Amino acid sequence: MRKLVRLSLAIGGFLIVTSLILTGTILLVLLNMIDVEVFADPATTLLLTMIFLAIGILDFIAGIILLMKK
Repeated sequence: MRKLVRLSLAIGGFLIVTSLILTGTILLVLLNMIDVEVFADPATTLLLTMIFLAIGILDFIAGIILLMKK
C-alpha cells in the first residue's frame, strides 16, 4: 500500500507542475504575448485535447488510489 501512496504523490506532483505550465500559457495569451492563432490549427487543438484528457485520467487514478488508502 505504501507504494500506491508514493505513486499517487508522484502523479499529484506531475499534475501540479502541468497545471502551472498551462496556467502560465493562458496568462501569456491573456497578456497578448502569445498569439491565440497558434493554438487554433487542428494539430495543436488535437494535441491539447489529448493532454487535457491524459491529465484528467491521471487525476482520476490518483483520486482512486487515495480513496483506497482510507
